[in-house]
Amino acid sequence: MTVTIVGSQLGDEGKGGVVDLYGDAADVVVRYQGGDNAGHTVVHDGEKYKLSLIPSGAVRGKVGVLGNGCVVNPETLFDEIDALRERGLEPDVRVAERAHAIFPYHRVLDGIEEDEKEDLAAGTTKRGIGPTYEDKAGRRGIRIGDMLDPDTLRERLEYVVPQKKALAEEVFGTETGEAFDVEALYETYREYGTRLEEEGMTVDCGTYLQGRIDDGDNVMLEGAQGTSIDIDHGIYPYVTSSNPTAGGACVGTGLGPSAIGQGDVIGIVKAYLSRVGTGPLPTELAGVEGQTPGYDPDSSDEEEELATYIRDEGGEYGTVTGRPRRVGWLDVPMLRHAARASGFTGLAVNHIDVLAGLDEVEVGHAYERNGEELLTMPPTTEKWGECEAVFRTFEGWPDVDWAAVAKEGYAAIPENARTYLEYIESELDVPIYAVGVGPGREETVIVETPYE
Repeated sequence: MTVTIVGSQLGDEGKGGVVDLYGDAADVVVRYQGGDNAGHTVVHDGEKYKLSLIPSGAVRGKVGVLGNGCVVNPETLFDEIDALRERGLEPDVRVAERAHAIFPYHRVLDGIEEDEKEDLAAGTTKRGIGPTYEDKAGRRGIRIGDMLDPDTLRERLEYVVPQKKALAEEVFGTETGEAFDVEALYETYREYGTRLEEEGMTVDCGTYLQGRIDDGDNVMLEGAQGTSIDIDHGIYPYVTSSNPTAGGACVGTGLGPSAIGQGDVIGIVKAYLSRVGTGPLPTELAGVEGQTPGYDPDSSDEEEELATYIRDEGGEYGTVTGRPRRVGWLDVPMLRHAARASGFTGLAVNHIDVLAGLDEVEVGHAYERNGEELLTMPPTTEKWGECEAVFRTFEGWPDVDWAAVAKEGYAAIPENARTYLEYIESELDVPIYAVGVGPGREETVIVETPYE
């Protein structure tokens, strides 16, 4: 059986925690898209594990697979494996031979192009994700399987590296070094290929996974980022370079749609909204200078206080920079769009504890644009930016002993919070499987267990 985990908003919904929550029943956990730009934190036995590439299930002793829809930085992969080993874990990680490898020149060009794009920037992490997907689509990428064959690796490098060097030097006027040196790249990536081979890490992904399913194993498919930054279904051009939606689970693993459709597809929802970077956000509270279009430093004190409260309670600040993230009320048209695009069969709603203590909680129930009510996201980002949120108001709920609530079950959630949750369930016509009431695995109310 398969269970697919999909972010329903803009990423950072708490997908890693849900994978960890249901991961005990899974035998294999698969990342089906993205690269090492998708950080996720897993809390296990009081220990925090911060991962950016390895599937979340690795900390629980599950087989982790990076599917062919991923772009893989071998340096990051081995750094994370070695770091987990130093902490006493022995992760079993497999990598699809059809997955594409990130090279140093991708990271250099990512930084250059992001600076050049300015207003059209998608908020890249500058880790080479976008340029690697560009090379994949342009049929000049280098795959993990190519790294296992010395002749093929050299042939691919000799074809692509001169092009990248010319782009950097002649178009962007950038000096190039080892990141664009065929011989240096060949030596480094042959070493990576040798280690992958010696440790038996590479697989024909679809064949491997179907074999596990045929043997009766449970497979969990883990998406990175969220629906609204899907390259096809998101707020283009402020999107990632792959498909976090459930369709990406088929393309990114080699499993057929029936294998995904016969299992559960769980949409992960943060009880409010957060975002890094520029672009529209109809339910935004106050704003953040340098990110919010038309930022008004004189926005209402009450709205600014609300935004600050949610940021503080939810830890909505950059891990490295400490910069505040943009926050807003839950956007239900965004969720309706996500539920349709991926065919959710269940929901996991996280962070309702963050909103505890507020007198009132609002949700963006619909949009209004040019006098018309819209219940889902319009197809272009420009039209989305013209939308005004139409709000519904819910009575707030108290801050309680959330650990005790998690132990006692759904009925112990404060009544007003349950009303809020049941509104989400009703609007999406999808049942709630879990409710996150804190950061730890044990701080989750489990309503349904998908593998049972």
